Amino acid sequence: MLDPFQSAGDALLAPARAPFPIVPSDATALPALPKALYVGTGGTLVLRGVDAAADVTLKNVAAGQVVDIRASHVRATGTTAADLVGLA
Repeated sequence: MLDPFQSAGDALLAPARAPFPIVPSDATALPALPKALYVGTGGTLVLRGVDAAADVTLKNVAAGQVVDIRASHVRATGTTAADLVGLA
């Protein structure tokens, strides 16, 4: 496949190149560090930022919203948002 951008380096503000589904877990870290999270079905997100010492709760996250947080974990307990995708 022709990729006219293959010589361009990846950057935080560049489009995601390796999106992956997120399965919330209270113990397991995400398999890759995403640039952001996509929320397919709105609700509450409980997550930990990559450099954070504690979890945070984001309430009323809308369906279709991109959350610009580089999360290391998305917790199962308290998370009601679904169809989550890591944008890496």
